[in-house]
Order: sequence, then structure tokens, then C-alpha cells
Amino acid sequence: MIAHEAAIRLIAFGAVLASVALWESLAPRRERAFARRLRWPNNLGVAALNTLLVRAIFPFSAVAFALAGESRRWGLLNNLRIAAAPKIVAAAIALDFAIYLQHVMFHAAPALWRIHRMHHADLDFDVTTGVRFHPGEIVLSMAYKLGVIAALGASAAGVIIFEALLNATSMFNHANLRLPARADSILRLFIVTPDMHRVHHSIAIAETNSNFGFNLPWWDWMLGTYRAQPAAGHARMTIGIEQFREARELRLDRMLTQPLRGSTGGYAITRGDGE
Repeated sequence: MIAHEAAIRLIAFGAVLASVALWESLAPRRERAFARRLRWPNNLGVAALNTLLVRAIFPFSAVAFALAGESRRWGLLNNLRIAAAPKIVAAAIALDFAIYLQHVMFHAAPALWRIHRMHHADLDFDVTTGVRFHPGEIVLSMAYKLGVIAALGASAAGVIIFEALLNATSMFNHANLRLPARADSILRLFIVTPDMHRVHHSIAIAETNSNFGFNLPWWDWMLGTYRAQPAAGHARMTIGIEQFREARELRLDRMLTQPLRGSTGGYAITRGDGE
């Protein structure tokens, strides 16, 4: 499976992207502010660039790294006498919590917020927003994730499950799709729904700094960062941040230079002064 991991991941990515895109076309939550032909080539372009960059910098995948850790007994779980199934579940849940903490940190430190805010500067919210991340963030995230895998002693199976869930749920919870209110209230007990995560993409600072989970919603509940709904409602809320409101900022070249331009604004948790 490791030998064909790249092909499997590409096929899975394409299948989830196409399925969620079709779903949101059939049941949209909000009217689009910009045409797909303007946003999608740039959002998918940066995703392709990130894939190539990670492969150039890291000569191994997270799964291969976890396999190496298993053979060398790195980390906590590889040195505990527990069955394989609980070890896999523990690894997937612990990695999800680690990504939640990483997400909070990207909002807390002004320098990291500059990199992360490209994700928030999308002026619409749909499935492609879920793959729109600055290359700098992707590289830092990969390094952080490898460190967590080594310290935790995550099994390769646990990493595979976590990576598959993270990729799929990131596209799902960024989708511009309408779920029945009852279904949303039940689903968000177990996974982050589009309505839950859309709050995080509000222009309002207090709402941007909430609902940090990508996959599991529990961390937001337990750590006090959960916000049920946007104050303006989903149909009327403004997507994005105060900076980079022009249509030209949706171009790939402009996206890549956003960390170098403008102030951090008041979004970084530790810099509410707007400097």
C-alpha cells in the first residue's frame, strides 16, 4: 500500500472533491459571491503546488515515517503493551487534537497568522477553501505532524486513518452545502459540520477565533472555543477577513504574497491591538 500511497491519495482526493462539489451544487447554503472559474483554478493550483513542495522537502510520507517509528519503537504508544485496535484509535484521536492545537497556534502568534490568513482570505466558502493553504503553512504543518507522530508513537494504520479523515472532512466542512437543521445538530456531536466551521470563516474577529476543529468537534467544546452560530446568520454573514477584499486577491500570485503585505489586523489572538 505504501508503494501506491500517492496514487491512492490522489484518487481519494478527486473522489471526495467531486462528490462534495456536486452535493453543494444541489443543496447550496449561500449564494456565491464569485464565480468558480475565478476561484477554483487558484485554490486548486495552490493545493497542487503544496503537494509538489512537500514531496520535494520531505522524501517520505507521514505513513512511511510512522512505519519507521514502529520498527524503531519511537514514542509512547510503541512502548505500551496494548492491542493494535485501541492503539490505532488512540493515535487517530491524539493526532486530531494535535492539529486542533496547531490551528489555535496559527491564530495566536502574529507571524503564524500572517501565513494562515491566506486560508481565511478566500472571499467565498466552498469545498476548495478546504485545500487553500499557504505553502509555508503546509511545510510547517508537515514538520509539526512528523514530530507528533514520533513522540506519540503513532502506528502507520492510525496515521492512514487520520490523514484520510482529515483530508475528507476538511473538504466536507468547508462545503457550501445546506444540511437539515436536525441532521446538522446530530452530526456535530461527532464531526465538524459546514455550518459549524463556517462560523470560523466569519469576518468578525470573535467568530474567526472560534471553532478551530477540522474533524472532531470535542476540542472546541472542552476548551471553550465553540460557537454555535454566526451572529449575522449563515446567509448574511461576511466571509473572509478585513484585509484583501478585492477580487484580484483571489489570484494565485496575490495569494502567495499575502503574508508579506499589510498588517496582521486584530485577528491574531495575541495581537488584538490591530498592529
